[in-house]
Amino acid sequence: MNATDQPATGVVPAHVAIVMDGNGRWARQRLLPRVAGHRAGMEALRRTLTHAVRRGVRVLTVFAFSSENWARPPDEVAAILRLLGQALIDEVPRLHEAGVRLRVVGAREGLEPALVDGIAEAERRTAANTALTLNVCFNYGGRWDIVQAARRLAETGAPITERTLAEALALAHVPDPDLVIRTGGEQRISNFVLWQLAYSELFFTDCLWPAFDEAEFDRALAAYARRQRRFGRTPEQVAAPAA
Repeated sequence: MNATDQPATGVVPAHVAIVMDGNGRWARQRLLPRVAGHRAGMEALRRTLTHAVRRGVRVLTVFAFSSENWARPPDEVAAILRLLGQALIDEVPRLHEAGVRLRVVGAREGLEPALVDGIAEAERRTAANTALTLNVCFNYGGRWDIVQAARRLAETGAPITERTLAEALALAHVPDPDLVIRTGGEQRISNFVLWQLAYSELFFTDCLWPAFDEAEFDRALAAYARRQRRFGRTPEQVAAPAA
């Protein structure tokens, strides 16, 4: 990594969201079962979380299991559910010690009661932590999120505006992502944070998720640091000094 790949001081994104793609392909390249790729993906998440804290990222949101992933082979789905349950046992104490607040975002329908209880306990245990907020999007979809927010507003009779809808979304507890990273070489959003990425910067990498490391994360941060975020304004307006 050369000097231009280093993230510039002061322009690190506050909120990074990641589509963690490529576990299955990583395993297939090594003639391993797909679940081995998911286990390796857990290691990549540990590295990424540690580096995010080191770089000053305040919120990390990861796409762990989508609403559509239930259509995958039953043995793979069962293995992913077991990995989440085991992670709640193994990882939450480490997260708590590191000052990380955990939120599991997505529908709880279809999950075993013991898993739902484990999620609730993990969120309760880490609720007061402030070093970084980790959102794990599990059984989540961007369209699901918008629909559930609109349904909640309709049930209460609240007016549906951009502000009220945003406040009813499952990720309303954090600001919108500044940077969305997708690993694995695909260049699509795949129903992830659809509302929230309206003005996010996008970074696509061919790196398969289990191989995603600190250097690749720094490449994404450096790319973000070189961009000018305009939010509908002209470049000249952005560059003009504040009055």
